Amino acid sequence: MPSCWLLNSRRRDNMGEIQLGSHTVQSHGVKVAKIHKHDWFIVVFLMMLVVALNIIHPFYRFVGKDMMTDLKYPLKSDTVPVWAVPMISVLLPIAVFVAVYFRRRDVYDLHHAILGLLFSVLITGVITDALKDAVGRPRPDFYWRCFPDGKELYDRVTGNVICHGDRNLVKDGHKSFPSGHTSCLGFLALYLSGKIKAFDQRGHVAKLCIVFVPLLVACLIGISAVDDYRHHWQDVFAGGLLGIIVATFCYLQFYPAPYHADGWGPYASFQVLAESRANPTNAANQQPEGSDNNGLPRTHQNRTEPNDLESGRM
Repeated sequence: MPSCWLLNSRRRDNMGEIQLGSHTVQSHGVKVAKIHKHDWFIVVFLMMLVVALNIIHPFYRFVGKDMMTDLKYPLKSDTVPVWAVPMISVLLPIAVFVAVYFRRRDVYDLHHAILGLLFSVLITGVITDALKDAVGRPRPDFYWRCFPDGKELYDRVTGNVICHGDRNLVKDGHKSFPSGHTSCLGFLALYLSGKIKAFDQRGHVAKLCIVFVPLLVACLIGISAVDDYRHHWQDVFAGGLLGIIVATFCYLQFYPAPYHADGWGPYASFQVLAESRANPTNAANQQPEGSDNNGLPRTHQNRTEPNDLESGRM
């Protein structure tokens, strides 16, 4: 079975020719964006939903005096600031996507990578914030948010806390589960594993080291949240698991599985290639300005095989 799989994958690698540089941002960027305009509307809607979920008040779970023993960790500043998490989880992967685009000149890959990443981050954010508001679990430093002067006050009937700390700090103090710190960079790990063909059954373990780098960074960010007493370890574990699951679903929406023979490119690129082979006349007529009759830009007269794309020899 493994030998048959490798034989089929090599046959697929040698099928036809790729029109290198014929689908760039300049020539097809607007067209691709229009095709996915509804997806971009959903991205905007998810952004608005994340903002709304952060504004509303979470469920204020009952916190008795005996429960405060585990919630008296010091209130300190974040090692990784909240504003830095979106930059690491969004801007860093996009920088990688852009670098790959300049290498391969495939607008479909660039567009789908960015769109898939945003879906992954925003869907995870919506689920995480919704669970935070619904669960209302106190953070490990809740005591000092509730009683900044150390003077405890409880309801005489119910025994619930009566906080006199800053309202925003108390509000945020009920948003411990799950953590959103470890839900990032899963999409980037999948993207890299597909691009470098980490699971090509050739035994190059060094490729896995590249794939593990984003996951390690995500783990360290999550651990910093525990060290800063912002989250319990269960919050971080659940947030990381949620992030990986959502990232996998979003990635597979646009790309084959990383272990697949075509895992190095998005579905759309292969669809366009198949259409160009089926209708060579129409494909030639739709070439961007500055191309010759064979559909290749004048600066790229040499033919490039799919395995050249995979290995980066372009």
